Amino acid sequence: MVHIDDYRIAVIYDFGLLPVPDSLQRSLAALFASRCRRKWKSLRTSGQVWTYVKVFADFLSQQDPCPQDLDQLTAGLLRQWRMSRQVTVSGATTLETVRSLLRDDSRLQSGPVADELARIVRKPVRRQESFEDEELEAVRRAARPLFRSALLRIEENARHLERWHAGEFADGSREWTIGECLEHLARTGSVPTYVLPSNQRTIRSKYITALGGTSPQVTWQRLYLSRMEAASLAVLLMTEFGWNLSVIDRLAVPQAAADQGADGRPTYTVGLVKPRRGPGNWFESENVTDLGANSPGRLVTQALAATRFARASVERRAPGTDRLIVSRMSRPNHRHAVTRAAPVGPFAFGVSDSDVVRWAEAAGLAGSPFRRGRRTVTVQRREPAQHSRATNERHYVLADKRAQREAIPVIAQGAEEAVRQAKATILAAVLRDAPEPSDVETATADCSDPEASPWPAAGGGCGASFLLCLACTNAHVHPGHHPRLTHLHQCLGHLHSVLSPAAWARDWENHHARLADLKRKLGDGVWRQALARVTDRDRHIVDLLLNGVLNP
Repeated sequence: MVHIDDYRIAVIYDFGLLPVPDSLQRSLAALFASRCRRKWKSLRTSGQVWTYVKVFADFLSQQDPCPQDLDQLTAGLLRQWRMSRQVTVSGATTLETVRSLLRDDSRLQSGPVADELARIVRKPVRRQESFEDEELEAVRRAARPLFRSALLRIEENARHLERWHAGEFADGSREWTIGECLEHLARTGSVPTYVLPSNQRTIRSKYITALGGTSPQVTWQRLYLSRMEAASLAVLLMTEFGWNLSVIDRLAVPQAAADQGADGRPTYTVGLVKPRRGPGNWFESENVTDLGANSPGRLVTQALAATRFARASVERRAPGTDRLIVSRMSRPNHRHAVTRAAPVGPFAFGVSDSDVVRWAEAAGLAGSPFRRGRRTVTVQRREPAQHSRATNERHYVLADKRAQREAIPVIAQGAEEAVRQAKATILAAVLRDAPEPSDVETATADCSDPEASPWPAAGGGCGASFLLCLACTNAHVHPGHHPRLTHLHQCLGHLHSVLSPAAWARDWENHHARLADLKRKLGDGVWRQALARVTDRDRHIVDLLLNGVLNP
């Protein structure tokens, strides 16, 4: 089976290597091929699924007897397969991927096997924690010097090249020779070389003398980023914008607005690619303004400057190649990772997982900082980054241990405020002479804004008992409510005589006190008149309140 991705890179998957019968190999290959043609755009995806298919084939090979084809799978065997996977995120991913693949086979779309495949695989909760502020700053400190030194190096050599083009150096001088070498390097991606009798290429001696050696640091790195420097740039982009590695790996060249305004500060439109969103939802953009030193937009300006020679050289070789992060490989003939865009000449695009791992090891970090770093930036901003608000809350903010710890005092403060407000024995509701047309009627008052409740419900709106309406400033009480409230006050007085002091204080005392405050504000005359106008409907609603039927 051959899979070719959008970058025209091909990978061969040999199903003949699976330890299962030939017919089963062919069936799995057919399912795999169908997904390659109609669904998978990335070799990364097919490579991951291939790993899961091999795990499934190994499991089947250990059965006695081993199924000859997919139509010999049984519900019991699939349950055994499910139980064989550990309850981990990786195991659940394997189960879900294989389940989805098998459901494409027409022979497995009915009967007990189909029922077993229809069972949803629930992933265990991933206990993830964002960086502390000082930890994220340590990641920035590890990335910033490497990229900044590369930028300064490229800028210095760019100025030298400009001066050479302007004829500022005497012919034959060391500065002139360096400029000549830089001009060749900018055009070809390499310093001038010649072929030895042994067919090996070497740099001409006059350039070695002028440049100060043959190492990458004094030759091609004068105008181009190394792989580790590109990884440093990717880490900085993550810490500034919260983009994940797959987004940064695919970044196109940001486009500056034609009109930069009176202050001359460029605003860039950055295109983001999110393949996991599915067809039609891959693309979105962000506008970023360069507001000066240390602003996120300044990093975009610096990224454009650091990669301009590499991008220009790529454009001459492969016109229309629109990638921001371009670096030069130290070994151009070395086979590049197949999960990313194919290199053009000595230039590679984006940043791979292995690049980041190598960068982290060199920086003394324990693994790639991208997952935790992206989570940190997202949680700090409390705003979605290339995903929906529901995903942001469910998978980032609510699941993050740091966010949970930081929420404890906020929740405690809110709870204390709610308790304080609930225990207030004075009437908080606003008295009105007549109903407000826009208000919402409740069992005890009218509400002006249920969405702004001091006691919000999980799904929105107010989650409080109607007995608490009189403790809420959103509540409006007008004469139409007086009869019902006087009857409620009378009924609570009856309860006081039959309940224990503890039960009365816990459940009813504060509500009775607020009604007593209402009575004082209305006066005895208005109160007696209202009590004389109590209706059967008022009595029924009060009974429901006291019995808890109307509680949320």
